Amino acid sequence: MVRENDFIAVFHSIHRVMKAEKILKGAGISILLIPAPREISSDCGLALRYALDDAQRIQELLIAKGLPPAEVYQYQGGKFTPQEIFP
Repeated sequence: MVRENDFIAVFHSIHRVMKAEKILKGAGISILLIPAPREISSDCGLALRYALDDAQRIQELLIAKGLPPAEVYQYQGGKFTPQEIFP
């Protein structure tokens, strides 16, 4: 389930999303591996859900590890809005 203001990160492969999950959980960050919502296209069918408060930290960590998400969305008002991935 996706809650209001949650972020969803999608990746191009199951291997990348699983590696990202391992990195983030290893860093003590609360994330959840979920089926990618139908409204979002995902090559691997899985996505990471995380809270607004963790968004910048998560993206910075994944980019530093060479594993940026392919796309990031925020769930607001019943829809998924694409978000800019931090450089």
